[in-house]
Amino acid sequence: MEAVLFSLLTFVSTSLGGLFSLKNRDKLHYIMSFTAGVLLGVSFFDIIPEAFGIISKNNLDINYLTIPIVVGFLFFHFLEKTILIHHNHETEYAEHKHPNIGLTGALGLVFHSFLDGVGIGLGFHINSHIGLLVAIAVISHDFSDGLNTVSLMLTHKNTTKKTIYLLLLDATSPILGALSTLLFTIPDKYLVVYLGFFTGFLLYISASDLLPEAHSKHSSYKLIGLTALGIIFIFFITRLIQ
Repeated sequence: MEAVLFSLLTFVSTSLGGLFSLKNRDKLHYIMSFTAGVLLGVSFFDIIPEAFGIISKNNLDINYLTIPIVVGFLFFHFLEKTILIHHNHETEYAEHKHPNIGLTGALGLVFHSFLDGVGIGLGFHINSHIGLLVAIAVISHDFSDGLNTVSLMLTHKNTTKKTIYLLLLDATSPILGALSTLLFTIPDKYLVVYLGFFTGFLLYISASDLLPEAHSKHSSYKLIGLTALGIIFIFFITRLIQ
């Protein structure tokens, strides 16, 4: 049930992101820079070391980790590109604003958010501190998910009412994802595959989505410092909860 409780915080994070997009989008780059550091820190200071521990314990081949990392990275790259949710170059398509495009992109984010909840649940299947770190990573980047959902809907001329419905659906999806993991368990030696896949996801979000977006119009040493601060923050958190 810990996973479900933490997934409730993703509801808050996503909702706040959606509201933030309506009033303070010009300051989002600060949050994105810090969040990118958080995701990188969780990947390299907690998830990958935990995966190595499982590999060593079960005498597994390293490819049980490395292949899922690549697959996870490419999966979310493919998902983002094919359902039009990557918005870094949305201005290039300014003449093609249609409600259905915004709705399709927002529904893609809803599916993405459901997988976030599954990630939290499976993290707690391993142990509490992995679950906690995965939850921190998901909660951090779900703020951007909420912002992106609202932005996509409004950019493509959807109504405010429909936009709010999609934001609520996006905010609820991680809870449903976490609940789904109460229905099944995964043997320890296969959890390393999940850890690799989820690491690929975090690396993609941080390196290919958050950082480029944060620096697209506001690149500065302050943003680089915030990314480093996010990494340092997670480093110390992982040392405290071990």
